[in-house]
Amino acid sequence: MFEIYQNGAKVNLMTRITIWILMLLGGGALGVWLDLHWCKSWFLNPWFHAVSFLIGIFVIRLVMRASRNTGRWLAKMGREGDIPRMETNKLVTGGFYACMRHPMHFGLLLFPPAFAFLIGSVSFILFIAPIEMAIIIAMIKIVEEPGAIRKFGQDYRNYKNQVPMFSLRWVCLKELFGKK
Repeated sequence: MFEIYQNGAKVNLMTRITIWILMLLGGGALGVWLDLHWCKSWFLNPWFHAVSFLIGIFVIRLVMRASRNTGRWLAKMGREGDIPRMETNKLVTGGFYACMRHPMHFGLLLFPPAFAFLIGSVSFILFIAPIEMAIIIAMIKIVEEPGAIRKFGQDYRNYKNQVPMFSLRWVCLKELFGKK
């Protein structure tokens, strides 16, 4: 299985996937439980579920586009020489990465609300997904950024001083979520 180096230690890709699954399934289960206790009428409303599901489909498509677009860009621009799949050895600062330092993570930030809308949980949408999004941002600050500094040194520090973590500029969002 693929391994990613962070903080000088190997972080197995399966560990990351497990964390995502626990967040989504745990958030979903807690959201449904809270809905059944706090807002049962919303949870049992088929019209709410129909609209919520459609919103979820739309948002999950944005997540997939961002992941596909940034993944392809990293594979093309972030690799020099013969290195293992899904690893980079070159700091990428062009394309999506000229707008924001973490465009893939920005897309993935939308995954918890997308899942919340898909299952139609008001509690997940309003309370749990925002908490999970905050956890993702904290993980970027605590794990991803220090790892990038160790990997790319002063080049990454300079890049960090010039480019925001995320950007809501229309031109950036259009490029990130656009069809390629």
